[in-house]
Amino acid sequence: MAAESMSATGEMSSQTAGNKRPFPHLDEKDQLSVFENVALDEAGDDLTDSEESVFSGLDDSGSDSSDDEDEDKESDDDSGLEEKSMKKFSKQDVKIPEVTTKEEEENNGKLAELDCSLHPQQPVLTHPPDEYEEDTSDEEDIRNTVGNIPMEWYKDYPHIGYDLDGRKIYKPIRNKDELDEFLDKMENPDYWRTIPDKMTGTEIRLTDEQINLIHRIQKGQFGDAKFNPHEPSIDFFTHETMIHPVTNHPAHKRSFIPSLIEKEKVSKLVSAIKLGWIKPRKPRDDTPRYYDLWAKEDPSAILGRHKMHIPAPKLKLPGHEESYNPPPEYLLTEEERLAWEQQEPEERKLNFLPQKFTSLRAVPAFSRFIHERFERCLDLYLCPRQRKMRVNVDPEDLIPKLPKPKDLQPFPTTQALVYKGHTNLVRCISVSPSGQWLASGSDDSTIRFWEVCTGRCLRTIEVEGVVRSIAWNPNPVQCLVALTVEHSVIIVNPCLGDKLLYNATDQLIASFEKPEEEPVQPVEWTAADGDAFDKGYRLIIKHNKLVKQVTWHGKGDYLATVVPDNGNAQVLIHQLSKRRSQNPFRKNKGMVQCVLFHPIRPFFFVATQRYIRIYNLLKQELSKKLMTNCKWVSSMAVHPGGDNVICGSYDSRLAWFDLDLSTKPYKMLRHHKKALRGVAFHKHYPLFASASDDGTVIVCHGMVYSDLLQNPLIVPVKLLRGHAITRDLGVLDVTFHPTQPWLFSSGADSTIRLFT
Repeated sequence: MAAESMSATGEMSSQTAGNKRPFPHLDEKDQLSVFENVALDEAGDDLTDSEESVFSGLDDSGSDSSDDEDEDKESDDDSGLEEKSMKKFSKQDVKIPEVTTKEEEENNGKLAELDCSLHPQQPVLTHPPDEYEEDTSDEEDIRNTVGNIPMEWYKDYPHIGYDLDGRKIYKPIRNKDELDEFLDKMENPDYWRTIPDKMTGTEIRLTDEQINLIHRIQKGQFGDAKFNPHEPSIDFFTHETMIHPVTNHPAHKRSFIPSLIEKEKVSKLVSAIKLGWIKPRKPRDDTPRYYDLWAKEDPSAILGRHKMHIPAPKLKLPGHEESYNPPPEYLLTEEERLAWEQQEPEERKLNFLPQKFTSLRAVPAFSRFIHERFERCLDLYLCPRQRKMRVNVDPEDLIPKLPKPKDLQPFPTTQALVYKGHTNLVRCISVSPSGQWLASGSDDSTIRFWEVCTGRCLRTIEVEGVVRSIAWNPNPVQCLVALTVEHSVIIVNPCLGDKLLYNATDQLIASFEKPEEEPVQPVEWTAADGDAFDKGYRLIIKHNKLVKQVTWHGKGDYLATVVPDNGNAQVLIHQLSKRRSQNPFRKNKGMVQCVLFHPIRPFFFVATQRYIRIYNLLKQELSKKLMTNCKWVSSMAVHPGGDNVICGSYDSRLAWFDLDLSTKPYKMLRHHKKALRGVAFHKHYPLFASASDDGTVIVCHGMVYSDLLQNPLIVPVKLLRGHAITRDLGVLDVTFHPTQPWLFSSGADSTIRLFT
């Protein structure tokens, strides 16, 4: 056996180059024996179940056998037998253990094993390897074979394309909805690297190499990470001097013989020139050419040459002074002639001197004829004429489209009641929070309390001077009225309505305890007693100067007063519960006209003659400065929403400010003919009113929308008359009922009127 193996190895080494053997470690007999066994196994019908399962998928078509027969006929006998047996053997995928020809072959035991393996009873059979398992070409990875077409064409079909065998590829039965996407996003750690495949409807997970490639492309880098774009370039032709030239092949034979093709072309050109088909180029004419720009223009066009022609303005016709024999009054005297000569040419009325001649034959030629024609040409050339197109505009189109007043009801339209009792002009009025009582202050040194529905005066309190301002406490739990009389602010309990309510108010004021150390205050607080208490006085706040206005905070504990001639202490804020007063400003800019508290936020409005300043009481800083563009501000009112302000002025203008929009007026209304004395907003309805010295009250619809992008709608709806003008004064104050669309106005005719 050792000798046989050695002879086998010797034959194998000698014949590897010449004959291509399939098994170089076997001799011819052993190989033939193997092929015979395989052929016998193929031809035999008595196969076991295991063998049938192995061979069942191999003989799919007859093309392989026919190809084998053709190859057998064409090949030689010896090589043909070997190749045929090899092909059949490769088809059956018979694996024979390799025989190593190393030094261990000298062992007898291993040679015996080799002998047993060379002559097996049955060949060892395995499953055929999948040749496409590691094939990663793009053409075979794509299962969908529809080609490069838009996949939207398949959106109305249940399938998305066809596979290699022509079968339909159906879409997934259930598409992912938003919930599935969210759950997948939360639970799947590879969600961020999973992309849908439009061709097959499946999802593909990107590998790390593909993600790195995407990142590099997004950063503008090269796709290959190993590629170096900055490698030094080598100039192969110039960096090193060579002895021999790069190309040194000998010239062709055709380079020494005249070209027959060129000869044929030249002969054709010569014959064409002789026949006149080709003419020589004409010499270029460089002389300039002028042409009429509008020569070829359509005369019927709208913008034709003569359509837009504007004739030159005609000269003034000559008058008597240009006559050769003018009347004597047109001839200049000696003084007028000297004055004419001393004037500048532009200032002269006449650019010539009138002269008198006996006859037309004695008139000489005009000496300035050429100058005059030249100036006329300059006028036509330097003063271009323009045709102005008149635009026909319908005047009604310029008026803004406003809704009809009928659609904006309710608003006060008619005079319902007149409250008579005052003997002098009524400067101020105020309505109780319940809307049941009305308080009025007059120059006759009285304040009167009226019942709104009946017009009956329930109480009259005499004071020691003119009542300039009156304000009912907005807190419905307290029954208090603040009024200004000369240098004092008096807090009055009118004792109207619920007895428990005004008794509780008196108890609240009486429960005050003085602190041990009283701080220094700009005003003096005193509690009323005796006759003053019986009149209704509860507290008296004495100031140094005349008090012009008083106004309450929305919660009813604070009130602010305006003292115009008090230097830097023009505005004072008082706290009722602690009986403390303070000056919020170190320095007042300008003369303060009126002040107001914001209905919702901690803002304080201070109106001077030209500006309205808004201060933030929490931050203690200036928040906004509104420019009224009028002089001077007389009154002010804040919208219940707090984002809009109106102010009236003595120059008969009303300015509406949108605080979210700008610091300048959104609308300026000039409906009144004289100075405005008062303005007011309704607490619930979109209404505001203005009172003027012209004796009228104008009611306007002022709708403020919750949508910040929509501007307020301002429509004048009603002009109310009734007050008589007395001492050039008309309506002095105006206020709305807290719940009904009713309006109260007080005038210089010492009456108060209710409009409903």
